[in-house]
Amino acid sequence: MSESNIVLNIRNVNKTFGGLHALGDINLEIEEGKTHAIIGPNGAGKSTLLNVCIGRLVPDSGTVEFEGQNMIGMQPHEINHAGMVRVFQTPEIFPDLSVIENVMVPALAKRDGIFKFNAFSSMAGEKQIADEALHVLEDLGLGALVNQHAGSMSRGDKRRLELAMGLIQHPRLLLLDEPTAGMARHDTNRTIDLLKKIKERGMTKIIIEHDMHVVFSLADTISVLAQGCIIASGTPDEIRGNPKVQEAYLGGAEL
Repeated sequence: MSESNIVLNIRNVNKTFGGLHALGDINLEIEEGKTHAIIGPNGAGKSTLLNVCIGRLVPDSGTVEFEGQNMIGMQPHEINHAGMVRVFQTPEIFPDLSVIENVMVPALAKRDGIFKFNAFSSMAGEKQIADEALHVLEDLGLGALVNQHAGSMSRGDKRRLELAMGLIQHPRLLLLDEPTAGMARHDTNRTIDLLKKIKERGMTKIIIEHDMHVVFSLADTISVLAQGCIIASGTPDEIRGNPKVQEAYLGGAEL
């Protein structure tokens, strides 16, 4: 794999909380244009790893290089501005704003800078960003809800709304934390279709997900975390038949 094709390079990352070793010597390479899934049992360290990547946690040691620049020590908004955008497991939306206003907020904040941005004054007269927000919402099947208060949306629609809030920032790397958690099967399948459409555009993604149907439908590469360590990485077929992975998840049963 050429070094120039690596968007995110995680090297020897360790993180402890008191006596708990949450991450142990994590090494990962995320290839440009690919979908890389990170899976593992509850408490394996998946969310901790994402929080290190986006600057919410500082590791005890190691480096996180995004497009050749070490992100360690940078603030979350600086990492976001560099092009690494995370969509959280619990939707972080503005419930009192309309759906389209929710999508406009991150686009305007990224353009104007976090310290200059004022949501209400910045949105006035911003037709170009409003048009782009409408396009993104229509692309995700939310075009009919643009004027609805975001707080009144269904759980599945809120998850898609936050995805729209991520996409409008034109990320170089999109980090998705449990994108289908709590969804009914028809909403999950719809989200899979949407993420496949995004994949066709060449966007690089990291997905943390418990639903193996989602993982095997989307991932080019899968890395498995258990007790803070990567126990396997490979293609979906390689991971599906890996005895260590089967033991970590299901006591030896096949995935």
